[in-house]
Amino acid sequence: MRILHTSDWHLGRSFHRVGLLDAQAAFLDHLVATVRECDVDVVLVAGDVYDRAVPPLPAVELFDDVLHRLADAGVPTLMISGNHDSARRLGVGAGLMERAGIHLRTSPAHCGTPVVLTDAHGDVAFYGLPYLEPSLVRDELRAAESGHEAVLDAAMRLVRADLAQRPDGTRSVVLAHAFVVGGLASDSERDITVGGVAAVPAGVFAGVDYTALGHLHGCQTISERVRYSGSPLAYSFSETAHRKTMWLVDLGPGGGITAERVDCPVPRPLARISGRLEELLEDPALARHEESWTEATLTDPVRPGDPMARLAERFPHILNLVFAPERVDDTPSGSYGQRLRDRDDQQIAEDFVAHVRGGAGPDEAERAVLRRAFDDVRVDSALREVTG
Repeated sequence: MRILHTSDWHLGRSFHRVGLLDAQAAFLDHLVATVRECDVDVVLVAGDVYDRAVPPLPAVELFDDVLHRLADAGVPTLMISGNHDSARRLGVGAGLMERAGIHLRTSPAHCGTPVVLTDAHGDVAFYGLPYLEPSLVRDELRAAESGHEAVLDAAMRLVRADLAQRPDGTRSVVLAHAFVVGGLASDSERDITVGGVAAVPAGVFAGVDYTALGHLHGCQTISERVRYSGSPLAYSFSETAHRKTMWLVDLGPGGGITAERVDCPVPRPLARISGRLEELLEDPALARHEESWTEATLTDPVRPGDPMARLAERFPHILNLVFAPERVDDTPSGSYGQRLRDRDDQQIAEDFVAHVRGGAGPDEAERAVLRRAFDDVRVDSALREVTG
């Protein structure tokens, strides 16, 4: 069975205020063409179909259009909701769509209810695990604890219980939206840390022939049977080195896997350049970036006058400017934003406590209070998306 694995469309998202709807439409054209040209048997979308819970109307129209085109192609499509989606909104009309071969899995209650497809070698059971916010689904899934690993373990128990009742030789595929140990993050993913822990071990998905992951925006292989497709477009300059692709996976008899990457259209290349302003304006080696979406980091000791306008004369598609003055004496290196780039909210808050106390950071009890506060804010946000 030939599977096309994709995720993290983020329909409706912009890139540094540049609208990406045309680029997203071009990707969906490419996806439908790939389905037809490569004889795809099933399309998997592992969450974050939209960029926010209440997407703009043009994004909804784009989604509606691609659903009709996939249905017209006669190729079953299985989608789950991600942490950016409103599960209830995305799931509206799921029962009717199922008749057209569009299978939406947005509720924890359906984790153990597969979509079963058949090829020449027998049945393949596809299980959709939507993004599972631990505090909201722990009781429903009867998880032992309130954490990502615990709720995914509970969801996978439902999967394995259903699979155990199926005929011998039934192959299995799971879609999930999670941060799995070994995955590399970028700046454009929303934090899903719970209690200071974000990642879950890949062993959670043991025993499944293929796990199609979403959430991380870089295409990557956690193991032969556990993979991220990544986002089809770059959504931050941290993705400059990404090769944006989908996975074309052949699931053979006995569960054998072969996989290849299918490149996605690139609306415009990304470039990160760094140096003093005059160097960036004059360096001939940078000519290759003149048509790229560009982020420039200026290292001038003193901020030069009107740098954005001057850079735009050479790099007309420059979108972001960062100041990182060359170090003088013992002053901290890099801009404030750069110093925070790799730190999560908890670490930033702990640093602030240490700063206002003159060096003494929070003790373990205070760190626990901070963790609970951040968890409560994230859960409250998730609840508003679900009920809004």
